[in-house]
Amino acid sequence: MISEIYDVIVVGGGHAGCEAAAAAANLGSKTLLVTMNMQTIGQMSCNPAMGGIAKGQIVREIDAMGGYSGIIADKSAIQFKMLNLSKGSAMWSPRTQNDRMLFAEEWRLALENTPNLDFFQDMVKNLIVENHTVKGVVTSLGIEIKAKSVILTNGTFLNGLIHVGDKQLGGGRMGEPRSFGITEQLTSLGFEAGRMKTGTPPRIDGRTLDYSQMEEQKGDENPGKFSFLDTPLLKEQRSCHIVYTNEKVHDILREGFDRSPMFNGTIQSLGPRYCPSIEDKINRFAERNRHQLFVEPEGWKTVEVYVNGFSSSLPEDVQIRALREIPGFTNVKVFRPGYAIEYDYFPPTQLQHSLETKLIKNLYFAGQINGTTGYEEAAGQGLIAGINAHNKVHGKEEFILNRDEAYIGVLIDDLITKGTDEPYRMFTSRAEYRLLLRQDNADIRLTEKSYKIGLATEERLRKTEEKIFKSKELETFLRETSLKPAIINPILQEMESSPVDQAYKAAQILTRPNINLSTLDRIDFIENKLKEYTTQVREQAEINIKYKGYIDKERENVSKLHRMENIKIPEDFDFTKIASLSAEAKIKMNAVKPKTIAQASRISGVSPADINVLLIYLGR
Repeated sequence: MISEIYDVIVVGGGHAGCEAAAAAANLGSKTLLVTMNMQTIGQMSCNPAMGGIAKGQIVREIDAMGGYSGIIADKSAIQFKMLNLSKGSAMWSPRTQNDRMLFAEEWRLALENTPNLDFFQDMVKNLIVENHTVKGVVTSLGIEIKAKSVILTNGTFLNGLIHVGDKQLGGGRMGEPRSFGITEQLTSLGFEAGRMKTGTPPRIDGRTLDYSQMEEQKGDENPGKFSFLDTPLLKEQRSCHIVYTNEKVHDILREGFDRSPMFNGTIQSLGPRYCPSIEDKINRFAERNRHQLFVEPEGWKTVEVYVNGFSSSLPEDVQIRALREIPGFTNVKVFRPGYAIEYDYFPPTQLQHSLETKLIKNLYFAGQINGTTGYEEAAGQGLIAGINAHNKVHGKEEFILNRDEAYIGVLIDDLITKGTDEPYRMFTSRAEYRLLLRQDNADIRLTEKSYKIGLATEERLRKTEEKIFKSKELETFLRETSLKPAIINPILQEMESSPVDQAYKAAQILTRPNINLSTLDRIDFIENKLKEYTTQVREQAEINIKYKGYIDKERENVSKLHRMENIKIPEDFDFTKIASLSAEAKIKMNAVKPKTIAQASRISGVSPADINVLLIYLGR
């Protein structure tokens, strides 16, 4: 095995590494996944959940393209919720609570059943680089493994340092060793590196909790799922619970601030802005006398519980005393305390949109090494890196998703164009075309694209084509079916909507804010027609009718964007030669090296005036 030259070597078995390895292998590349521990492949290092606001859209996109994350999440789910249903469809976001151990097991089994994929357990200490091209890896055992491309998905393991109060220990996760050697080699080759921080809350013994003092959070009555394939629907679900901190909890936590690595200067790096530790929350939001916590079960059978919202690096004795002042936690026992971890990352402006590095050919970065946080963001990058590593070594075109095509496209473009100095997390607000990038139409947007490159299966394509055909058929029925006042007015009055004085098409009635298909299926002949269609088809048709004007407007804006994307900038273009550009624009554009006018316009610090100057210089 070691003497073999692989098409793709993936370093790291987390969410990015798993998707990268699966994508490259399924496309036909001879692939090797090198991980420090075969028992932690697909490990959920933080909360046992997938999806959420904007993240759920990413999981659906990964699934639509033939990735594994959605399938694994469905097979290991213990609860499903569709978030933001009270808002517009662009905001709806699926989320699962998962069985942590089952999730990792399903990932390993899925990878072991993937053709063209080998495994090796060892730490990668160095890369083999010749003439600015990666040629393989060297492990801690001194084994050289040759490859045509390498994808680094090291997560939090690069020089990882764990903090619990004033105690520090090297590690990539609690109980697991850190990785070293790669950062030092890459910086010697000219890469810029930085440090980031993330954290995790304590895990506790659910047998010691009094759930009667908490607010129960059940899953959806009719649970959905992530995958567009026929993965199993949940027949039973486990509840989560909500509870709140109080002033006494905050007072105890403040007592430990002088021993907190966050406040005594031990930790210098930035943590995730939108997932702060509990000590950061009570320090930054001192006016609030309570903070919400989610009490989440770790699986179907285990008693271990995850306290979402109580991430902490305070001393373990302070964490335990504070926990015991939370309602229902009086007798709590802690399996392991929360901790913070610092790790190396590489600012992603050093990458192409394919996730290949600019300095070393055939070397790709994906996941937290690029400064992101979250399983879903990592998995999305891994999928794209795996596809592009395969394409590069087989002489094919790079595979790029634009901002109007996928949240994954928004994610990668933000990273490459704007960079990040704090852990990047996806939100719906980051996507300017989010009405087009809904969770319900990820298959319509992406499955055909993926099928054309050989990743999505024919089964996926067939299901997508059937969904498109059926939803258009239902739309046509609703646009052509007239509803007379005698039929529709009783329903409109019940819904407190204005009655009509003449016949209206069903589609026109459906555009009213408080009317949906479930309202119209009280009419016998519409109810009978709707029974012919799946929930997914009905949802697609309803959204297309309700939001047609807005969707058309967004598509018009996209066409304008594409005109700017078509104006290419030469690869070796020197922006410093354009005297009329602002000094900041020269610096930023020379650093990023945008390939198109559209990309240049998204760089922080580049003004519309700078873009006009650039257009004139390029003869436009």
